[in-house]
Amino acid sequence: MIPNQLTVFFMTIYLLESLTIIVQSSLIVAVLSREWVQVKRLSPVDMILISLGVCRFCLQWSSVLHNFCSYFNPDNELWYIGIIWEFTNTLAFWLTSLLAVVYCVKVSSFTYAIFLWLRWRILRLVPWLLLGSLMISCVTIIDSALRVVFIKSQLISRMQLPGNNTETETLISFLEKNYEHPLLAMSFIPFLLFLTSTILLIASLCQHLRQIRHHDTGHSNSSMKAHATALRFLAFFLIFFTSYFLTIIIFSTYNLTHKSYSFWASETIIYATVSIHLTSLMLSSPALKRVLKDSVSSSPHGISLIILVLFTLTY
Repeated sequence: MIPNQLTVFFMTIYLLESLTIIVQSSLIVAVLSREWVQVKRLSPVDMILISLGVCRFCLQWSSVLHNFCSYFNPDNELWYIGIIWEFTNTLAFWLTSLLAVVYCVKVSSFTYAIFLWLRWRILRLVPWLLLGSLMISCVTIIDSALRVVFIKSQLISRMQLPGNNTETETLISFLEKNYEHPLLAMSFIPFLLFLTSTILLIASLCQHLRQIRHHDTGHSNSSMKAHATALRFLAFFLIFFTSYFLTIIIFSTYNLTHKSYSFWASETIIYATVSIHLTSLMLSSPALKRVLKDSVSSSPHGISLIILVLFTLTY
């Protein structure tokens, strides 16, 4: 089928955003992997960032393949690509929440017993937490796959019976809504963990900033600037990841078809927030930030331009 002009416009923007996300994810994995080989060790935060980069890379490719194949070949069975998207999306939520928890425990100045215990344990537990996030996502995807099989079996048995097409469409709508609810619930759990950790970290930094202003030491100006920069980054991080979660929730409540321009508009909004969120993640790692800055002056002009654009989005 031939798309209209508005659909083509949103398709183009979506494709450009997807390419940007794929490049960003590849840079995260490539740069941190090279750092790992050179230094022979990797910080827990960088472990999470590499895992998140791989996850986002697979997530975006599955999104592109599923969306364009469903548009140009709607009769083709692509449920397995949708399952890959659901798996990587759930894993991305858990990895992002894990990153927020690590930042909160590592940076916050709270002296409660639970924070002191976590601060002592959390960095050693990161590899196990990564494995746990992977296992939870696998369990979720097994449940999703079983639901897909159930939906298809119900539809096949319904198609073989004589009856009204309206009843069949009602059954399809009912099954799709009941299929999406568990997926949204599983995304809400890591998002709530992310939200709690980020708000606690912002509260801790604000409290520390007030203490610095109260004591007014000689190093207060540099400390205040560092805290203000950290607060801006956290606010940026919170706003765009929350926007990503909310847009997925909002647009998943509407059964938008791939043929409508509204579907491609929603995809454009969702992955715009992902691209900006990935930019903030890239700048959260000192190793990644240092290597990228060096690459701006030493890389070929094309790569330098890409990296320069990524930094410009944040500053």
